[in-house]
Amino acid sequence: MIENTFDTFLEQFNFSESEINNMAPLVLAYIGDAVYEVFIRTLLISEGNIPVHKLHKRSIEYVKAKAQSDIIHRIMEKLNPDELNVVRRGRNAKSGTIPKNADVGEYKYATGFESLIGYLYLRRDNHRLMEVLKMAISEE
Repeated sequence: MIENTFDTFLEQFNFSESEINNMAPLVLAYIGDAVYEVFIRTLLISEGNIPVHKLHKRSIEYVKAKAQSDIIHRIMEKLNPDELNVVRRGRNAKSGTIPKNADVGEYKYATGFESLIGYLYLRRDNHRLMEVLKMAISEE
């Protein structure tokens, strides 16, 4: 019953390919940031019952701009042309602010990574989204 309710909820948010392709890259990054954060939090709690402050400290290592910048540089050659275009658009987007603890280049590439995650999520390309997320957490 609950599963059906969630499916019904998700059906309200069917974006066309055209709508997704026309979204501002910072909008894709906005939703991508949330999706990646939930993925990392779920990953961390799957490792056992850990105090919340330790979970938070560990999650920062994955979600900070430098980490995301490193990820996108590491996986870039495994992305298809459409995905590379989304990353490029995200990287080149004009953001109003830069976080205190990141340099501009890292922040731009992190935004590209988050844009990619948002793009795959909104397209409901769950298989590819999980491939990219697994690449993100692997050391290869």
